[in-house]
Amino acid sequence: MLGFLKNPVVVTAEINVNLVALTVMGLISRLWGLSYPRAVVFDEVYYGQFVSLYMKRIFFVDDSGPPFGHVLLALGGYLGGFDGNFLWNRIGAEYSMNVPVWSLRLLPALAGALCVPLAYQILVELQFSHCAALGAALLILLENSLITQSRFMLLESILIFFTLLAVLSYLKFYNLQRHSSFSGRWWFWLLLTGVACSCAVGVKYMGLFTYMLLLAIAGLHFWHMIGDQNFSNVSLMCHFLARGLALIIIPVAMYLSFFYVHLTLLYRSGPHDQIMTSAFQASLEGGLARITQGQPLEVAYGSQITLRNMLGKPMQCWLHSHTNTYPIRYENGRGSSHQQQVTCYPFKDVNNWWIVKDPGMQQLVVSNPPRPVRHGHIVQLVHGITTRYLNTHDVAAPLSPHSQEVSCYIDYNISMPAQNLWRVEIVNRESDTDVWKTILSEVRFVHVNTSAVLKAITVHFQLSGASLPEWGYRQLEVVGEKLSKGYHQSMVWNVEEHRYGKSQEQKEREVELHSPTQMDISKNLSFMAKFTELQWKILTLKNEDTEHKYSSSALDWITMDTNIAYWLHPTSGAQIHLLGNVVTWASANIAALIYTCLSLWYLIRRRRKIYDIPEDAWQLWVSAGGICVGGWAVNYLPFFLMEKTLFLYHYLPALTFQILLIPIVLQHLGNHLCRSLLLKSMFSALIVAWFSSVYLVYCTFSPVTYGEPSLSAAELKDLRWKDSWNILIRKQ
Repeated sequence: MLGFLKNPVVVTAEINVNLVALTVMGLISRLWGLSYPRAVVFDEVYYGQFVSLYMKRIFFVDDSGPPFGHVLLALGGYLGGFDGNFLWNRIGAEYSMNVPVWSLRLLPALAGALCVPLAYQILVELQFSHCAALGAALLILLENSLITQSRFMLLESILIFFTLLAVLSYLKFYNLQRHSSFSGRWWFWLLLTGVACSCAVGVKYMGLFTYMLLLAIAGLHFWHMIGDQNFSNVSLMCHFLARGLALIIIPVAMYLSFFYVHLTLLYRSGPHDQIMTSAFQASLEGGLARITQGQPLEVAYGSQITLRNMLGKPMQCWLHSHTNTYPIRYENGRGSSHQQQVTCYPFKDVNNWWIVKDPGMQQLVVSNPPRPVRHGHIVQLVHGITTRYLNTHDVAAPLSPHSQEVSCYIDYNISMPAQNLWRVEIVNRESDTDVWKTILSEVRFVHVNTSAVLKAITVHFQLSGASLPEWGYRQLEVVGEKLSKGYHQSMVWNVEEHRYGKSQEQKEREVELHSPTQMDISKNLSFMAKFTELQWKILTLKNEDTEHKYSSSALDWITMDTNIAYWLHPTSGAQIHLLGNVVTWASANIAALIYTCLSLWYLIRRRRKIYDIPEDAWQLWVSAGGICVGGWAVNYLPFFLMEKTLFLYHYLPALTFQILLIPIVLQHLGNHLCRSLLLKSMFSALIVAWFSSVYLVYCTFSPVTYGEPSLSAAELKDLRWKDSWNILIRKQ
């Protein structure tokens, strides 16, 4: 029974020494002296703020992309025991002792290091020689710009890692397709393709470019499968469903999970949540949640409410009034109604309170039981402090003469009767009998007499910074919009603070205490509702794009006519720049040009039934170009359409694909154009000389890649190979 113990248990394993050596070299090049400099380097000042907010569980919105990349950076801080206490306000600021610099920079560095073996494996899976694969990996290893970008708390190296992982996984899956369909390995690589794609998109939306490329390639491969009679209809359907599951459903589910983790971690109110809706703010601990906890859910006749405009841009504001009136005549000579001003005020104030009144009754308190207001009901809105009614009429608004003035009505005993009836329209209602709810309902107020819609005007502020003049205390304008097409958010309001009024006496009403039944708003806001709102904010919220000293155009990247100074030592000449390996960048451009020209030549010749290379070599050439040239194109060309501040590091994902093309072109030239032994020998010698120059340039620029050793002014001048490079030289 125990006879199997008589013989030793032997485990054999194949170890690719090239792969191991490349991984070790990648780790050394990216991890060596990782804590240096112990100071804030370039965009660490930006990403570090979010890491601190994660550590403190404070909600934030970053309009630059999804949260997965930030979560990974925060994971490094968590593993290092970072407490989030550091003021990220200046590039070059020295890190305090509580900041685990090595840990914060670890994950980007690991991602950058692993790109080296990934490059090797991609070329192997593309059916190129191990020599070509080794060349691709070494080019990635010795690329100064990729080293610099991966050694700091930045996201590009993580993005490139997941991008290359997605490409490698798909190639492995595709190569298994021929003989191991639906095997365990086949499923593993297919699922990993989808996971890697979702991670790439989750780090930065730039990852979407490579994801779409792989979807297109997968679609093309499946199209070829449809024409293969060896596949039955059932088999084709199974292949289609497997790809749909792995490449669409799982990435979408993972993308949602990134936001779920983000929202679960960040449950506390902070400075960024003011741009979110009241319902979202109320779901966060502290902030608005402290104010709204215990509010009545249903708005009733007699309710005392504050109304927040849903647009929230350029700032949040609440419907507001005060005792001051509109001037009899404006500066341009137009007249006004001289009624009490109504504005949108960007701060919480006692003058933001309004009372919902039943037009058929005089009481300003909530009855027992309360009578809820429903969609379509007619109400009057009474200003809580001045007790005047919200009113609009056919008088031009002060800044928007094509819209109606909104005021609180003062009876001057002239031929201008009150027009203060408003119809409540719940925009996000589920039925026409929905009750108007605190925070949750998005409401329009339609004027009964004129059909104008109550609207906050923010366009003046957004375009020119203008608001109401001094007589209006620089507050935002509120108008009655006559032509109301659709539901623009500036016309939509929601109840933020709410209490049931209990006193008819004005003085008692002003000091009335808040004592409603308990109601937890956060339970009424689902994850999907929070995700949808946050995703929309990320896509639509745009910070002002200001010209940056180191910003550049996409055309500058190809020839590396620009650089970025990441860090400068406060006393010595030590500095770090984002600069690429000049020989590699030039070679990548030449390789892309050669590939394009050769491909056109081959296509024209093949059209004439002249086949210069074997069919298998042609298929290899096309598939490699689809990945490398396609990867370069989709990651580069879209930047010509973007209206945003661009930097050299945006080019790095495209550059990575272009670098992979270099050994592909070299192997093709050596195999198919160098026919004689002499030409092959000369070509090999040229490659050795060329690669030696790549290594020499890497060594030359290493001091500004790693930040040490410190260089003299003369040495720094020698590194300024282009006049457009901004190498920092201290004045003696």
